[in-house]
Amino acid sequence: MINKSKKIKSRKILITGALGHIGAALIRNLDDSLADEVILFDNLESRRFPSLYNLPKKKFKYRFVRDDIMTADFDKYFRNTGVTTVIHLAAITDAEGTAKIPEVVEKVNFTGLQRVADSCLKNKVKLFFPSTTSVYGSQDIKVDETCAELKPQSPYAWAKLRSEEYIQNLKDKGLKFVICRFGTIFGHSIGMRYDTAVNKFTWQAATGQPITVWKTAWKQRRPYLHLSDCVGAINFILEKDLFNGELYNVLTKNFTVEDVVTTIKQYVPKLTVNYVDSPIMNQLSYDVDDTKFKKLGFKPTGNLKKGIGEKIASLKGVIN
Repeated sequence: MINKSKKIKSRKILITGALGHIGAALIRNLDDSLADEVILFDNLESRRFPSLYNLPKKKFKYRFVRDDIMTADFDKYFRNTGVTTVIHLAAITDAEGTAKIPEVVEKVNFTGLQRVADSCLKNKVKLFFPSTTSVYGSQDIKVDETCAELKPQSPYAWAKLRSEEYIQNLKDKGLKFVICRFGTIFGHSIGMRYDTAVNKFTWQAATGQPITVWKTAWKQRRPYLHLSDCVGAINFILEKDLFNGELYNVLTKNFTVEDVVTTIKQYVPKLTVNYVDSPIMNQLSYDVDDTKFKKLGFKPTGNLKKGIGEKIASLKGVIN
């Protein structure tokens, strides 16, 4: 007799932007029990070929596909192929840099998401979408997912917010999804990027450059997410099959710029700090509440010292 109540897990997962900062860590640390095959979908525009090197031996098999979210025929990938879940990481992610290319960001980050979400709906494929806590903008009080006055201050954050709204509007049509507002990612990855605060500061310190700190930002608090906690949250959602149409803040902790610089100084004591202006970052200070996600049982284990320490260790050959 067939046990109809037995839960059937996803057997094939497609990850867009699979070779990026998050993707390169995720594909190495995805739980073995979640799939028989993981499709690594990336257009290689970032030239992160090393993200494919020395992939660990897993119970599932990897398959690399070079394609672009703006032109790909997703129905071909989803229809009768066994793909049950998409983790949509593909995006232009340099929040400050996106101020110079708003039309490109809108096209890739929003229109690209629309193409993926529409095909997921059509083919009954579940969608994991990583949004950002940057949609909150500057806030005077601690904010959670119920915050109504969102203040995105970059094309990147605006595109993420519009994408959230688009996906949520597909809920009544039957799309199974979950949205996570990630704190700013920090921590080592073979697909490393250095346009976010902690990673950029660590790179500058390790290579003997002065750290550039935005005026008025020293005591400002912002949410951060260690890469291991980011990957852990995705595994947690897949394991729990948590595609319930909900929105969750996901972070390791809220830190100040002072916290970050003080921690870096533990590894690079002779550190020079310069104060500069920035049209985006010096306007942002906000504390984010992640209680809703933690109540489900998720426990972040990363910390600032760990994240900075592992990055410093990877650059030890060039540190004075």
